[in-house]
Amino acid sequence: MHTDRSRLCLMVCLVVLVPSFVGVQANPFRNVKDFGAVANGTTKDTAAIARAIDDAARAGGGTVYFPAGQYLTGPIHLKSNITLHLDAGAVLRFSEDFDDYLPMVKSRWEGLECTNFSPQIYAYQAENIAIVGRGTIDGQGKVWWDSYQRNRAAAEDAERIARVARYVEMFKEKNKDALGYAYFGQKGWFLRPPMIQPVECRRVRIEGVHLKNPPFWTCNLVYCDDVTVTGISIKNPAGSPNTDGINPDSCRNVHISDCHISVGDDCITIKSGRDEDGRRVGRPCENITVTNCTMLDGHGGVVIGSEMSGGVRKVTISNCVFDGTDKGIRIKTTRGRGGAVEDIRVSNILMTNIPIGPIYLNMFYTRAPEEPLSDRTPAFRNLHFSNITVKGAPVAGYILGLPERPVENVTFTDLNIDAETGFQCKDAQGIAFHDVTIDTQKGPALTCVNTRNLEIDGFRTGKAHADAAVIDLTDVQGVYIHGCWAGPETGMFLSLKGSASRDVVLQANYLRQAQAPVVVDETVPASALRKE
Repeated sequence: MHTDRSRLCLMVCLVVLVPSFVGVQANPFRNVKDFGAVANGTTKDTAAIARAIDDAARAGGGTVYFPAGQYLTGPIHLKSNITLHLDAGAVLRFSEDFDDYLPMVKSRWEGLECTNFSPQIYAYQAENIAIVGRGTIDGQGKVWWDSYQRNRAAAEDAERIARVARYVEMFKEKNKDALGYAYFGQKGWFLRPPMIQPVECRRVRIEGVHLKNPPFWTCNLVYCDDVTVTGISIKNPAGSPNTDGINPDSCRNVHISDCHISVGDDCITIKSGRDEDGRRVGRPCENITVTNCTMLDGHGGVVIGSEMSGGVRKVTISNCVFDGTDKGIRIKTTRGRGGAVEDIRVSNILMTNIPIGPIYLNMFYTRAPEEPLSDRTPAFRNLHFSNITVKGAPVAGYILGLPERPVENVTFTDLNIDAETGFQCKDAQGIAFHDVTIDTQKGPALTCVNTRNLEIDGFRTGKAHADAAVIDLTDVQGVYIHGCWAGPETGMFLSLKGSASRDVVLQANYLRQAQAPVVVDETVPASALRKE
């Protein structure tokens, strides 16, 4: 009987205590209003938001919840296992007071490590963090843009100097030993912070939110692993300076999908450090996927570089639409960067209204003077493009390698491009065009100079011009042209020039409709061309 009573008492205690315990554990949400947030758009809610984050962190993690309202705040510093959830109608507006972004924190700015103003949402060495919801994050960046523009326009501007002098001296002192010190000076010492910057974090997720008006780059992930950015929209004014959309920098395992981006600079840029400092860190950006995104205003749709000194590799870009971006796919570097961009696949892309060009592979980004091969010499290799349609561009594309380090192993398969002028390739090797159609308003559809190991098959144009060859080759070696077709009104199909040209083979092409199928310049050695 005594035993039965004891068991009964124990059961009663469990019935009473367990629901209470479960209730505490099952309620991981911290409503910022419960911690003092006013949400009126004029009172700063910085401290209340920090209290909510700290309370959740002490419990091992949880969700900091923002119901509908206008939240004026300074920087938000995330901790491990914290999710920021912005409900529909919730707007985070970041302070326009530069003092709120002090103390300065460990950061990376254009690929150079530094100590700088706190990013608006920042995390350092955190795990399992997220920013989610249907709310809006407004960086209110105009005050930062104005200071930057005055800095560029007139260094002697007394108003600007008075406004930023204290921050400049603070920045100089904290970064006096940084490898990027001289470059920071070129930028005026006043470096705007990004909107979102997790540094050395793992398992990062950004989903659903609307981002706008950052001081600098919008979403800059640095040294992070296992990152998902999905379903977000970014809308920055077309003229806003350096307001890139999503920039993973020396990150691994990054998944970007279902995003809508229209910005003042590049929409998505993949980076890995700048020059000596980037090579010192030596951390590549790798295992990156970009898919199902739309890009409108921006300097580039998806860009790699120019800060790529740690290397960029194993990247796929697929199923995207670029409408109005200045350039489409752009891979850029310059002498002095070092590093390699390699193993890149781009597929199923539609581009319309591209003001500058759809495909740019450019190793002359800053036109630095020639120097001997060293670890400062960058490399592009193993780049593959397929199923791309372009409607409306001034040029079909560019490959510009370095004479001392040509672009290597690039393939183009199933491309349809409508452009004013054709595709240009210089200082490259191992280049292939398979089933490519390029329609131009003038000039050759394809021009190659100083190119080795070139294969062209199934190449055609629907708009041949009597005064220009369809394919124009100068100083090329190891060329195989086969399965090509010359349409009606074709003047020249192939023009071959240059005393360095050799080993050019034509086989199984249908060129009867061309008035002059092949024209060989007198500078070309007699043995350079063979028809089979």
